[in-house]
Amino acid sequence: MIAELDASTPRGSLAIRLRDAILERWPAEVKAVGLCGSMAHGDDTDSSDVNVIVVTYRPKTGPKPTQRRVDGIPVDLRVVTAEEGLGQARSLTPNWPLLADAFITTFPLHDPEDWFKDRREAHLNLLSEARPMEFTGLARHNWAIAGGAHTRAARLAQWYDTDAALILMAQARLHTALVAGLLTHTHFRSTVDAVKHTGVAAADMQELGAILKYQAEELTARGRPVDGRLGALFD
Repeated sequence: MIAELDASTPRGSLAIRLRDAILERWPAEVKAVGLCGSMAHGDDTDSSDVNVIVVTYRPKTGPKPTQRRVDGIPVDLRVVTAEEGLGQARSLTPNWPLLADAFITTFPLHDPEDWFKDRREAHLNLLSEARPMEFTGLARHNWAIAGGAHTRAARLAQWYDTDAALILMAQARLHTALVAGLLTHTHFRSTVDAVKHTGVAAADMQELGAILKYQAEELTARGRPVDGRLGALFD
C-alpha cells in the first residue's frame, strides 16, 4: 500500500476533492473515507478508476453509491456502514478472491478511528482461523457456475449463436479463475487480474473444459466432489 497520496496527479487531486466534498456535506454521518484498487497500491495509470469507499455510522446516510466520470476520470464510489463493512471482512464468500484485496489494502483518506486498520485485522484473523474445507466448499460453488456456463456455451456454439456463447465463456472463465483463487487461497485485484493471473483469459472451449475437468478432480480429492447423490447436495 502507498505511504502517501500524490495529490499532484489528476486522480490524486480528485480523490482529495471527493473526500473534502463528502466530509463537508455529511460531516456527522461519515466515519471514514478510503481509496481502494490501483491507487491504494500505487500503480495506477492514466486509465485507472478512482475507487472510493465511504464508511457511514448508520444505514441510508451519506452519499449514494455511484459509478460515473468526474472531469473525465472514472469514479467508483461505494458506501457501507461500519458494522456491515466489518461483517463482510469477517465472512468468507464465493467472491472472496475479488473482495479480499479491498479488505487488506485500503489507503485511508479520512479515518480518525482507524476503522480500515480494524477491518484489515478482522479479515486477517478470519483467514488465520478459516479451515481449508471452507475454501474448498466455496470453490465447488464457483465450479458449478463455471461448469454450467461452459456447457451452455458449447451448446450455443453448436447452434451458431456465437455472441451468446462468448458471453457465457466469459462467465465460465471468471468463475474458473475464482475456483483457482479459492483452492490456492489467492486473491486478485480485479476480474481482469483474476482471469489473467490464473491463465484462463485466452482459454478456448476445449482448453477451459480441460481446466474444469482438472479442478473437478482436485475438488473430489479434497472431499468436495462436484457430482454426487441427492443427500450430498446439502453438505
